[in-house]
Amino acid sequence: MDERDELRAWLVALRTPGLGPGGLREALAAAGGRIDAALAQLRRKAAALDEGAAAWLDAPDETRLAADFAWLAEPGHRLLRCTEADFPPLLETIPQPPAALFVSGDAGLLLHPQVAIVGARSASPAGLEHARRFARALALAGYTVTSGMADGIDGAAHEAALDAGAVTVAVVGTGPDRVYPRKHHALAQRIAMQGALVSEFPPGTAARPDHFPRRNRIIAGLALGTVVVEAGLQSGSLITARLAGEQGREVFALPGSIANPLARGCHRLIRDGARLVEESAEVAEALAPAARALGVELAERLARSETPASATGGGGHDDPDYRRLLDALGHDPATLDELVRRSGLAAAALSSMLLMLELEGRVAGLPGNRYQRLPG
Repeated sequence: MDERDELRAWLVALRTPGLGPGGLREALAAAGGRIDAALAQLRRKAAALDEGAAAWLDAPDETRLAADFAWLAEPGHRLLRCTEADFPPLLETIPQPPAALFVSGDAGLLLHPQVAIVGARSASPAGLEHARRFARALALAGYTVTSGMADGIDGAAHEAALDAGAVTVAVVGTGPDRVYPRKHHALAQRIAMQGALVSEFPPGTAARPDHFPRRNRIIAGLALGTVVVEAGLQSGSLITARLAGEQGREVFALPGSIANPLARGCHRLIRDGARLVEESAEVAEALAPAARALGVELAERLARSETPASATGGGGHDDPDYRRLLDALGHDPATLDELVRRSGLAAAALSSMLLMLELEGRVAGLPGNRYQRLPG
């Protein structure tokens, strides 16, 4: 099964009405991780799914699939599948983990230690400043700032990380080719260029109210901890915080004035057991052990995988694929797309190899989805 046929099978499965990530993962598990076998199984059981599933699986809309392929053909675009070695391991432990993610930008960032910063869309000026201050400091401390690209706190956190020359991850509730809210079109472009824009929804998917709680579980799942800056009692940020707590992740909340209605959600979180924080250093210190453990887990996972990145178990400096990668890197920064062209290796394999080299201190990730070889 060549790469295009495999991608087509994934796209057909992901768009199957009534299936969902849980159904697709169940089919994959029964099929030994092979998407072609999973798809064949789904066709046999289509009657048990949505009434439109059988028709779709029998005759998928070729125009829609062609649009998906056109999006994936763009530089920096990727379908990151749960069967790949560089799929984020933290997502495997959450309820209803996604089966695949559409990524615009550097998919390797999803493996980095992340901290989510979320809060009210109608944030106060003070709340926006707190979000910027925390995002900048945590980004400079080495954490990838993750949020949902919504108005208010989310947007302020993304912008502060970018303005600091750091990276950021946005998980959106639309297809990866849509921007919501529309005012964040320029921000979305910056994130894709200097970080990663992520969605479990296929291209062309419009914003819907039920998409955002689904988006929130991925934000919470990717992050080692979630910081809530401002939130009303009915805020979606409280959903993200609740999901983070249910997933065993740290939850932090900033206190505020009792006269500020946007502080009430944070105060409720603190009463329910969230950590009260006033400085970003408190968050960085609390998450440091989890960040170290994640690095060890990723190194072991990549060493066990069957990708070229693990062929010699832990860096593989004598492996020919590693030599090709290091030769392709040279001594000037290069993007992942440039490394794909220079080395002839697949993007998924390169992402795993680059992560391994980063963990060993031989390669540095730079803003703009670039990588640079380090001396030594």
